[in-house]
Amino acid sequence: MDELSRRKMLLASGSLGALGLLGVASPARAQTAWTWASGGSVAGAGTGSDPNWVWDDEADRVLSAVIERGDVPKVNELLRTWTRNDQPLPGGLPQDLRQFMEKARQLPSWADQTKLDRAAQFNKTKGIYVGALYGLGSGLMSTAIPREARAVYYSKGGADMKDRIAKTAKLGYDVGDLDAYQPQGSMVVTAVKTRLVHAAVRHLLPKSPGWSQTSGGQKIPISQADILVTWHSLPTFVMRKMLEWKVRISSAESAAYLHVWQVTAHMLGVRDEYVPATWDAANAQSKQLLDPALGRTTEGVKLTEMLLDIVAEIDGGLSRPLVSAFSRYTLGDRVGDLIGLSEEPFWEPVIRNAWPLLVAFREGLIPLPLVPEAAWTMEEAIRRFVLLFLSEGKPINIEIPDANRPA
Repeated sequence: MDELSRRKMLLASGSLGALGLLGVASPARAQTAWTWASGGSVAGAGTGSDPNWVWDDEADRVLSAVIERGDVPKVNELLRTWTRNDQPLPGGLPQDLRQFMEKARQLPSWADQTKLDRAAQFNKTKGIYVGALYGLGSGLMSTAIPREARAVYYSKGGADMKDRIAKTAKLGYDVGDLDAYQPQGSMVVTAVKTRLVHAAVRHLLPKSPGWSQTSGGQKIPISQADILVTWHSLPTFVMRKMLEWKVRISSAESAAYLHVWQVTAHMLGVRDEYVPATWDAANAQSKQLLDPALGRTTEGVKLTEMLLDIVAEIDGGLSRPLVSAFSRYTLGDRVGDLIGLSEEPFWEPVIRNAWPLLVAFREGLIPLPLVPEAAWTMEEAIRRFVLLFLSEGKPINIEIPDANRPA
């Protein structure tokens, strides 16, 4: 897992949007009253507190102390050796951080390993759909979420976007890995490290003039609502699109896919009272949180261009029109316009007509002769895009920042 490439992470997880680094999502928008009922959560009850005003107090206290003591370089060096779920924490960590991480690495009592294993198989068998939706749907949608785009842009990682995208994407890749929450997997490690990053960004970003001037009045980034906005741009969006595409998904597979993301939300520090228990509850929460969050920002358009530039590196830009068209098909014209996707008069009608037939064939709903030649051309281009992104092997370490983007 340590040698997975930056490009593999980008593609497999939905590039920028794989939670944040899951994170920093949600918009500068007129805030409406919180009405989602906590009875629809995995906890079955809650305080009724608006998640826009709830953060991660325990993590925030610890990381503020780590940063203020100047411990970040030492901690990052130690944590580079922590890569598997079953590994003990490295020796030498500050005691307050160690205590927090030992608690944070524990799976919730309601985690169901059978469902987690089934989710891994689902990600494998439906990989072409999940991968396309993460990479060319959720990833680009993240740039249409103003708070996420701005927080990414103005944080330390914004100075090296290719590196930032790779690190952001690691969570999304790991959550779909066959060993994700197994002892030999790395999803627990990735989630805990991401939670540390979120806490560090909450401490640092309010000191950034660029962020403060564009944050729409938000004083502290990455609230529980912000994380949930990005969460919905991943599993809720992906499941909705697969159902629209008429992908065959059993009730057990659907429940398992939701469950792996429920566990992931918990591991990222989201309170159980906000984690949807069912797809109906998730869709209802998404309508309140994600739908009104979408908007256009200068930072989001710049990030979109960065993502497409990375695509262009593969083949000199030949695949870029197809990627833009497929993303427009997946996200819709409204989001495509918000993030500055080009209109592609050749590819857009091809995809609109051919992709549903390709899905129908793969799901056993129509015979081969009904699939047009253009569908195979399109699928091969997407597959080539995937394979080329797997080619460059470099270690990826999620590291705690100790500063914002340099002015």
